[in-house]
Amino acid sequence: MRPGFSFTLEAIDPCGARAGRLLTPHGELPTPLFMPVGTQASVKGVDVGRLAETGAGMVLANTYHLHLRPGEEVVERAGGLAAFMGWSGPTLTDSGGFQIFSLAEQVKITDEAAFFRSHLDGDAVLLSPEKSMQIQQALGADVAMQLDDVVPLPCDPARVEQAMRRSLEWARRCRAAHTRPDQALFGIVQGGLDPALRRASCEGLGEIDFDGLAVGGLSVGEGAEAMRETLAATMPYLPAERPRYLMGVGRPVDIIDAVAVGIDMFDCVLPTRCGRTAMAFTFSGVLRLRHARLARDRRPIEEGCPCPACRHGRDYLRHLFLAGEMLGPILTSLHNLTMYARLMRRLREAITEQRFQAEAERLRESLQREVA
Repeated sequence: MRPGFSFTLEAIDPCGARAGRLLTPHGELPTPLFMPVGTQASVKGVDVGRLAETGAGMVLANTYHLHLRPGEEVVERAGGLAAFMGWSGPTLTDSGGFQIFSLAEQVKITDEAAFFRSHLDGDAVLLSPEKSMQIQQALGADVAMQLDDVVPLPCDPARVEQAMRRSLEWARRCRAAHTRPDQALFGIVQGGLDPALRRASCEGLGEIDFDGLAVGGLSVGEGAEAMRETLAATMPYLPAERPRYLMGVGRPVDIIDAVAVGIDMFDCVLPTRCGRTAMAFTFSGVLRLRHARLARDRRPIEEGCPCPACRHGRDYLRHLFLAGEMLGPILTSLHNLTMYARLMRRLREAITEQRFQAEAERLRESLQREVA
């Protein structure tokens, strides 16, 4: 890894789960870790002071969206993404590859680049590997991601192979275009659900000097069992000495399954998106805060949780949602982010104490319940 970055493994459970430390120019992070998503340099409804209090250590922002507004030059003049946000910790920018997938109706993709119509005003936007690197270097996050070609699942096998091979060529172009010495660059494994394509992607990326590798192209319609099988088939071909990042996966049970096979980093909009819709995650299961039975329930969302939402009763939080008060989504988002940080700490402790498998089984059983 480049100067200012390192990744150290501290413990490995017999099943393959790993506990480590990722050093960046903006601080050191224990792994496994979960990154809240701040697409437009903002985690929805959560100011950076409260975000830090949840236990979050690293925040993800989006290259495509920040390029459209306010523009990477504005962020660069402010001192980079962290300074622009007022965030003191590490940051990561995704490359815009997911927007090639999510905005497919507005995108034309060739081997050279992706051509967009802006979802804001219809203006033409070109995103090539070189342009993605230019934007991300100006944004100045601690970690940048290569531009990749993401496809939905299920998908025509020929299109999956095309996307994998295109992503691999774009990885080479990203590596050649990336020159910022204080920013790590991660490659992204593609290949759909095909183990042979995933292996070929890993082996091709292994020939390029990346600081870490991400597993992309999952949680795009394939289902939990297919995701688990694909991860298990991919992990043997990822370098053990570099951080491993599973992109866009955020159900607590999916995180546990991915940690079990050796994933170190995660991101997802799920904790804040669910927080905005009155769904709270607890270690006893999912609590739906609009439910009528909570109208006289003075208990917090979860006993022992240090978040600001849990200073209030469930009855009050329910009232906030029914009354349309913005405080309800804010507090529930803060609770969910705090719960995710606590989950990562529990998993890390179980790994270091060599009891991960037993802890994982307990958590899988409890997290999928509906709280009574």
